[in-house]
Amino acid sequence: MPVPLIDLTRNQAQLAEIEAAVVRVVRSGGYILGPEVENFESELTQYLGCKHALSLSSGTDALLLPLMALGITHGDEVVLPNYSFFATAGVVARLGATPVFVDSEPTFKNIDPQRLDEALKKCKRPKAVIGVHLFGSAFDVDEVLKICNAHSVPLIEDAAQAIGTKYQGRMLGGYGLCAGWSTFPTKNFGGIGDGGFLTTNDSDFFEKCRLMRNHGMAEQYLHHMIGGNFRMDALQAAALRVKLHSMEAVTETRRQNAAKYRELFAKANLLEWAELPVDMDRHAYHQFVLHVPKDERDNAIAHLRQQGIGCAVYYPVPFHRQPCFAYLGCDGKDFPVAEEASLRSLALPIFQGLTEAEQIDVVGTLSRFVRDA
Repeated sequence: MPVPLIDLTRNQAQLAEIEAAVVRVVRSGGYILGPEVENFESELTQYLGCKHALSLSSGTDALLLPLMALGITHGDEVVLPNYSFFATAGVVARLGATPVFVDSEPTFKNIDPQRLDEALKKCKRPKAVIGVHLFGSAFDVDEVLKICNAHSVPLIEDAAQAIGTKYQGRMLGGYGLCAGWSTFPTKNFGGIGDGGFLTTNDSDFFEKCRLMRNHGMAEQYLHHMIGGNFRMDALQAAALRVKLHSMEAVTETRRQNAAKYRELFAKANLLEWAELPVDMDRHAYHQFVLHVPKDERDNAIAHLRQQGIGCAVYYPVPFHRQPCFAYLGCDGKDFPVAEEASLRSLALPIFQGLTEAEQIDVVGTLSRFVRDA
């Protein structure tokens, strides 16, 4: 039987709850902001242990908004990892600022603190650092914060893939100035459309972002600053409130799936062929990304797909090789870890509805590929 990379329809009981919540909102007549959104934000602060949560229109806007609130513009520099989803860099360039790319550390493929420090020393107008908690693993928050403080620049956590992740026993999202999160449907905490949110412990910064979320409007037709339309629909908030109730169970199930993969890979004698993701304090496993021999990766993908096994590559083109960033004149030799990761990465199904039988099928299919290669 086919094994999908992700299936969003397996929890039918939860889908029924979401349908009921959507009907409740439709019948209420309150579709923009209002109690549904306010309750969602309050529940987020309780779950994540942050003072403030601000629901937003997308994970991309959850990164764009804080940059706007910081006044980042042409000539400014924002330092960020070279290996991530495009939005991390795209929001910087969108404001006319210069994204400054930093290579990854080799274990989790997160931002390398040493490279970060070196990059900040070379910057002329550094205004922020964006650190990405990639695939559900936390970057070295203590070291990155130490470096940011030494250079007097704020840290923005890109936590789009890290709901449920813990660093030293504490939820992410409150370490830097703020954190941007995504609730895109395929995320561990996914809605029924685009969405995101911002968390922060800085009350003044929160109030500024809250105003900017709605065109900088404090009261109707009175605009104190230039913002945008970054509001989350009440329908999304209602669906996400249902999803939030099960987030701990979702995280634990994904962690169990990761443990089962380790057991199955060991039994199949595949641990010399594939480098499995390293566990940590609490890795949330938004993705389960292997690193396999680069000269076999694409053939392995073809074999898996021929057998109906869902898989993907995150991310095949690091930022320095994106055509839209050619003007930066980056040298690929400065990003050896990102380059290698882009050529060796292979993501397998890890979603919370995945069955043990499906995992056995996935690993068995890979084992046959390695045997016959």
